[in-house]
Amino acid sequence: MTETRRVVVHRWEDLPLEKITEMVARKAITGARTVVAQSFIKKGAPLPRHAHREEQWIYVLQGALRTVVDAEETTIHEGEVLLVPAGVAHQVEALDDTFVMSITGREG
Repeated sequence: MTETRRVVVHRWEDLPLEKITEMVARKAITGARTVVAQSFIKKGAPLPRHAHREEQWIYVLQGALRTVVDAEETTIHEGEVLLVPAGVAHQVEALDDTFVMSITGREG
């Protein structure tokens, strides 16, 4: 009988860096219901307006982001966390070279 391991440990340094654009790259861990990602966003990089079916948490580890969430503009800085509700359109622009961690639900 083969035992299936239930606990999985990931190391960020072992994950491949995915180049999204010339100005955005990320590493992601995808689970059955959640995606956890580290994103590296160069100053001035725009992330166009989009929405997710599930809520998204964006934690700025370094730098700053200008965000527009459902037509409301705000800036989030290092150490701050933004909650984007499920289904709400949002867009982002990096004000500095920025490093973020995001947690997004996904349909399982």
